[in-house]
Amino acid sequence: MHKRILYASAAVATVLAGCQTSKPAASTATAATPTGPAVETLGTYPVPANEFAYVYRKNNSSAPDYGTRQSVTDYLDLYTNFRLKVLEAEQRGLDTTQAFKRELDGYRQQLAQPYLTEKSVTDQLVREAYDRMGQEVNASHILIRVAPDATPQDTLTAYQKIEKIRQQALSGTDFGQLARTESEDPSAKENGGKLGYFTSMQMVYPFETAAYKTPVGQVSQPVRTRFGYHLIKVNDKRTAQGEIKVAHLMIRATTNAAKSDSLTAKKKIDELYSRLKKGENWDKLVAQFSEDAGSAANGGELPPFGTGRMIPSFEEVAFKLQKPGDIAAPVQTPYGWHVIKLIEKQPLAKFSDMESGLKSKVAKDSRSELNKAAFLKRIRQEDQFSEVAAAKTYAFSKADTALVAGRYKYTAPAATMKAAKGSANDNSTLFTIKGKPYLVKDFLTYAQQNQRPRTGAQPAFAMQQLYDQYVEQSLTDFEKGSLDTKYEDYRMLVKEYRDGILLFQLMDEKVWSKAIEDTVGLKKYFAENQAKYQWDQRVQGTVISAATPALLARVQKEVKGGHYMLTKNVPQKVVFIGNTSLAKVGVMALDEVGKRMLQDPTMLVTITGRMKKGEKSNLAGARADSIISSLRRRGVDRARISKVVQKAAGTDGAALITLFTGNAAAIETDFNEQNPLSVQIAQRVFQKGDNKVMDELMSKGPGTYNVQKDGRYYAATIDKILPSGPKTLAEARGQATSDYQAYLEKEWIAQMRAAKPVKVNEAEVSKLVTK
Repeated sequence: MHKRILYASAAVATVLAGCQTSKPAASTATAATPTGPAVETLGTYPVPANEFAYVYRKNNSSAPDYGTRQSVTDYLDLYTNFRLKVLEAEQRGLDTTQAFKRELDGYRQQLAQPYLTEKSVTDQLVREAYDRMGQEVNASHILIRVAPDATPQDTLTAYQKIEKIRQQALSGTDFGQLARTESEDPSAKENGGKLGYFTSMQMVYPFETAAYKTPVGQVSQPVRTRFGYHLIKVNDKRTAQGEIKVAHLMIRATTNAAKSDSLTAKKKIDELYSRLKKGENWDKLVAQFSEDAGSAANGGELPPFGTGRMIPSFEEVAFKLQKPGDIAAPVQTPYGWHVIKLIEKQPLAKFSDMESGLKSKVAKDSRSELNKAAFLKRIRQEDQFSEVAAAKTYAFSKADTALVAGRYKYTAPAATMKAAKGSANDNSTLFTIKGKPYLVKDFLTYAQQNQRPRTGAQPAFAMQQLYDQYVEQSLTDFEKGSLDTKYEDYRMLVKEYRDGILLFQLMDEKVWSKAIEDTVGLKKYFAENQAKYQWDQRVQGTVISAATPALLARVQKEVKGGHYMLTKNVPQKVVFIGNTSLAKVGVMALDEVGKRMLQDPTMLVTITGRMKKGEKSNLAGARADSIISSLRRRGVDRARISKVVQKAAGTDGAALITLFTGNAAAIETDFNEQNPLSVQIAQRVFQKGDNKVMDELMSKGPGTYNVQKDGRYYAATIDKILPSGPKTLAEARGQATSDYQAYLEKEWIAQMRAAKPVKVNEAEVSKLVTK
């Protein structure tokens, strides 16, 4: 489904994977008959010239060659291929399935949202939000909870309670103490209602408005939000700090990471910070070691941010930096450890630069309720909403205590039921929208389906709530149904998504899945195009990077030896109880050894049995055999275990364990225990672009080459040169499958063009040629 969504969306934004248009669509999922002159015919199907012109302008108007004959004809060629695919999908009935209709309806709902709003109100709210961003408010609050649709009685009770608290505050009672004892915000008991500094778009809109309008040191009037009633005391106001731009070097360490991993991360970040303080190049260290892949390639640079938009611990440290280039000591967040470097402090951006982002935020913010109210007011007038008073009175008379309890039941009468003159019944018109009648019985059915318990409410209040919802929904649904005829952009956008969904289904069958499942066809295509799938020259070898020449020499020696003796975090001794019975600590040690050997198939172990004074060597051998048996039971192959019996008498009769590994990663970890940046080892087949040092040496023959680069010391060993030559299908499967898909699509298009000959109307094409 994820791929399907991407493909349907691509139909809006790209040329080929959707091509931006479709056969004219009605308000349902099925296509309507094209009208007007055709830009071309596909067999007997005429492609509407006006729709092609719309799509061409929409997707090419900013291109340098827009309006040239070449541009128009090239785009028409792409569009023709797209239209042929959609026609085949329609002929196969893919646009009639319930799954297709459900998916398209989901997209229609999303696409309708921008048209169900009031632009002038949005613009005003966006400007107001921007103006407020120039100031930050520090405030405390007290909350008395009340539901958004609470009964008048519950609302009054909450209001009287908050007003009483306000009078206490105005009389001199400490606001923080009142918050701790009276506020129904759970955090108030700890923080005395303090919220710290905030700016526009960070609180619900009514709260934000009251906070900005209340002078410093004063307490606001009661403020109603969806959470209840608030009192706000403004402690301070200051000019906004603006935005700050920083870079960071990050070492990941999540809060649930193992203790050893957390300690390793802390060591790494401390070492990096130390090196930065000594003057090492920031960009180089970030590129080499930062574990934030999204920013490492760009010197760790992050997008600018302002108050309240970052993890508090990160933000607090960042804003304390004063001069560009300043670096803060490591700071921990839930994501890991960071060293932060200040790039610049920026004032509030220009309105023109922020307008688009603010519009998106306003649409999701609580202030959108103002927009919604203005929208409903407008369409009431435009769509000629008209109530029938007698029918409304009749409908409200059906409200009873069952409705308040959420157990209201309603059965619609037969449509033939008549009402006396001047009265109303269930079949009467309750209201009309552009002459379309909405009946009493439909509203009462809605009331039954959408009721909920409203403890303490009067029946008339519960019915009014449901009636308001029903009117709002009816007006909105009517407007949605009118969008196709009101707005060409919306109509065309729905068609684009419609065709994108159809195209996905058919492309998956004809091209994507077929290329993967048709193994015989793929093999045949690969064999016929073997020349396209060739290896360039490669080398097999090792690249070792070290902080110093001496360290590099030590690592080279160990890697060359093939088996490096591990000394860190290795159980050195296994203790026995009696002659051959393992102590508990010995069992735990063998558990760890067995686990590590199963994880690292290059690891070998030597078991040394030591004699006690006065005993025979066969007992030391038996103890070693006991350990070998234990390791075998843990899944370790006998061939990886060596046994030695120490003839000189020891004192404790324990057995010694020595681990060896040929795993470069394990060697690297061992060398990096004290300094996490000391050594890096890579052993594999290298192609051009895999490693900057090996890239420079690839033309040389086998051998070991020492290189100094960017303050590091490298030893690159080329073991074998792998010549250029053909790849196997397994090695080239990804690219070959992609190419085979393109081949299948090309063949399919040729078949469709043969079945539906394309005849272009050059007169209509010429109308789009403007230069």
